[in-house]
Amino acid sequence: MTSSNARAKLAAIRQKEAARARRQRFIGIGSAAVVLVVLALIISWAVAHVTVQPSAASALVTYPGLARDHVTGPVTYQQTPPAGGPHASVWQNCGIYNSPVPNENAVHSLEHGAIWITYRPDLPADQVADLRADVTGQPYGLLSPYPGLPAPVVATVWGVQLKLQNATDPQLKAFIDKYADGSKAPEPKGECTGGNGTPQSR
Repeated sequence: MTSSNARAKLAAIRQKEAARARRQRFIGIGSAAVVLVVLALIISWAVAHVTVQPSAASALVTYPGLARDHVTGPVTYQQTPPAGGPHASVWQNCGIYNSPVPNENAVHSLEHGAIWITYRPDLPADQVADLRADVTGQPYGLLSPYPGLPAPVVATVWGVQLKLQNATDPQLKAFIDKYADGSKAPEPKGECTGGNGTPQSR
C-alpha cells in the first residue's frame, strides 16, 4: 500500500469516527431535550392541578372536657372567644348583634347548641353582610363582632372552634351545616330565646 493510499484510508477512518461522534452528540442532546420537555410538561400539569385550600391558615380546634358550671360575674376563658366552660345562668338570645355580647351568656348559648360566629370589628362590610346572610334564619345562629380575635372570623360551637381568614371560606358553610340543628351540644337543642339580649334580627 502506498503512503498516499494509507493517508487516504486513515482520513476516511477519521471522517467516519468524527461522523459517529457527531451523531452520538446529537442523540445525547436530543435525548436531554426530550427529557427537559417532558419534565416541563409534568411541572406545568402539576401547577395547573394543585388544589389550593380556601384558607391555608384556617384551623379547626377542639377543646374536650370543658366545665359547665353556672357562675356569677366575669369568667376568664382560655380561648378567644370562649368555646365553653363556666357560664352565666342565663343564655344569650340567638340572632344578629351589631355590638359585642357578654362571653358568659354566649357560652351558655353554646351549651344549648348555638353556633357563635364572631368577627373582628374592622372586617369589611361586604364580608359582614355575608356572615349576616349565613346566620339569618338559623334558629341557633349567634353573630356578633368581637375585638381581639385571633383570626378575622371565628366560628364556635361547644368545644369546637374554626378560625378563618375571610367570611367566604367554604369551610364556614360546612361548619354551619354540621352544627346548625343544635343537636351536638351538651344540652341539645336547648333554649336560644327568652334569655339575655335583644338581637337586631334573626
